[in-house]
Amino acid sequence: MRDYEIYELGDILLQSGDTLPNAILAYKTYGTLNAEKNNVIVYPTWFAGLHTDNEWLIGPGKSLDPEKYFIIIPNMLGNGLSSSPSNTPPPYHQSNFPLISIYDNVRLQHQLVTQKFGITKIALVVGWSLGAVQTFQWGASYPDMVERIAPFGGTAKTRPHANVVFEGMIAALQADSAWKNGYYTQQPKVGLAAMGRVYAAWGFSQAYYLEQLYQIEGYQTLKEYLVDYWDQVFLTFDANDLITMLCTGITGDISANSLYDGDFELALSSITARALVMSGSTDLFFPPQDNKYEAQHMPDALFLSIESKWGHCAGIGQHVPDSVFIDKNLKRFLLE
Repeated sequence: MRDYEIYELGDILLQSGDTLPNAILAYKTYGTLNAEKNNVIVYPTWFAGLHTDNEWLIGPGKSLDPEKYFIIIPNMLGNGLSSSPSNTPPPYHQSNFPLISIYDNVRLQHQLVTQKFGITKIALVVGWSLGAVQTFQWGASYPDMVERIAPFGGTAKTRPHANVVFEGMIAALQADSAWKNGYYTQQPKVGLAAMGRVYAAWGFSQAYYLEQLYQIEGYQTLKEYLVDYWDQVFLTFDANDLITMLCTGITGDISANSLYDGDFELALSSITARALVMSGSTDLFFPPQDNKYEAQHMPDALFLSIESKWGHCAGIGQHVPDSVFIDKNLKRFLLE
């Protein structure tokens, strides 16, 4: 039995100009919407993440407390639950699935929030990694609706270096002979494992590997860690789904739409929501200097560094000190 709901969007005209027929958005809610409909938190998922992967921040006494807030987790398009290459019938299946932008994701989430639930105000939008990019987009696209944003471990615009890494992950997967230009009959497992190896180098910091911190996770040697964890991490996903989400990340830019016509600083300055921007101090995907720049161009933003050797994955809920830091500061931010 599935633990999420499906919102049917109908035929959607995407930012690319393509139409995605019979689009669906998978989502899960936690807590109860109050009579005023003002206790709402939206918490988008991230690359290769499902709604269940966000649940580490949700619970009684935590910042995202379902006894206080009505929390909506919309699953990112392409993650296998919302419309994706793996669950869309021909002719938009597999490699025929259209390009999905961050702007598309947020526009459809807005449709869910407003039309399904009748919500006009959001207390907080929060997200990690590509969920953070969506969080920034919410602030830029709907400034009158969103009261607070708290992106962590992600930027408002994907910089060239991160694009190179994402392209490298795609190239590693597509080098598998089973790829067959995306029209495979069985998952390209060698390519999926290779993608994991590429991600492994960027998901954690140099210090993480130098100090063998993977031993905390129960892996005694680096080889064991790579083979038993990273070679397996993407095998439960469809290859085209992963590429769809990576392409969404590659084109991530809150100003890449008709609202701002590519003026990134204008888009940042239009985020009137109070903002808490947190960045892992050793994040190699989305380094802190990029977030500092973004916070400086937003009207009411506070930048905080997550001092951690867990790199980008400081925000994934794996390392207790990092998770406590994020939760504590989110809780304080919601009370201000």
